[in-house]
Amino acid sequence: MKSLLKTLLPMALLAAGAAGAQNFPGDKPITIVVPFSAGGPTDRVARDLAEALRKPLGGVTVVVDNSAGAGGSIGANKVAKASPDGHTLLLHHIGMATMPTLVRNIPFKVESDFEYLGMVNDVPMTLIGRPTLPPNNYRELTGWLGQNKGKINLANAGVGSASHLCGLLFQNAIGVDMTTVPYKGTGPAMTDVIGGQVDLMCDQTTNTSGQIEGKKVKAYAVTTSKRLAPPALKELPTLQESGLKDFQVTIWHGLYAPKGTPAPVLQKINDALKVALKDPDFIKKQEGLGAVVVTDRRVEPAEHKKFVAAEIAKWSPVIKAAGVYAD
Repeated sequence: MKSLLKTLLPMALLAAGAAGAQNFPGDKPITIVVPFSAGGPTDRVARDLAEALRKPLGGVTVVVDNSAGAGGSIGANKVAKASPDGHTLLLHHIGMATMPTLVRNIPFKVESDFEYLGMVNDVPMTLIGRPTLPPNNYRELTGWLGQNKGKINLANAGVGSASHLCGLLFQNAIGVDMTTVPYKGTGPAMTDVIGGQVDLMCDQTTNTSGQIEGKKVKAYAVTTSKRLAPPALKELPTLQESGLKDFQVTIWHGLYAPKGTPAPVLQKINDALKVALKDPDFIKKQEGLGAVVVTDRRVEPAEHKKFVAAEIAKWSPVIKAAGVYAD
């Protein structure tokens, strides 16, 4: 009898899961958790994606829930502990790769406590300086950096922010230590770059393109493998072509579900994601943010997970060497 129960119980659970998946999403709303405050770049991406997902998911309501704090780990933990039914998802950026090293006592495992659904976009970074900085191009900047070791300060939007991570990698790549100046957000950091209180910052195009176009800052390079298309950025060299081999930083976003979400549900969400990423309105909105919608194999769950594992390997030694943590 016991052996029969052992055989029948998994079959019953599998059948129940398949029935639930067949009806997914039903009329229950889907919540996309954003582990950062409302109004920031990741929040804007999530709201655009929520709108684009509604139609391929049968018109179901898709809402955004902001759960900020602890380097993005509070919101991520909320999803890791949520019911694995496909109705609670996580939209996270490069923080999925930096949290394992950056956040002390993280209450989940990035690589095993989530189902990976696919990548959404890449946001390029730009290296900018105060308008009164003497160098006028990247080649002049490298000489100036070498002549002013110990005197240069580098702004960022806070520990663990995109600008902080890019700045750490840049210092490592050029072998010049700078005085890091953390701010409570990009806004005040940018204000001080424009005002000349700090020398340099490496930040997302979502935050820098307007300042570059308005000539409020000096722009030196982009962190992508190829030059960018927007008029304000197309003349900027890449750091790779400027001599920093393999230097590439983009602030990517990916979509995740709790571990144990049924495979048919994951497939439905991934199918909907692929449709959303081809939505002309979504693409236009992302281009307006300076972001590039993902069209390569990273839209597949396995490739998404493989990419994040490579990013963890890339950022872990950089963060450990800097000795920084997000509390």
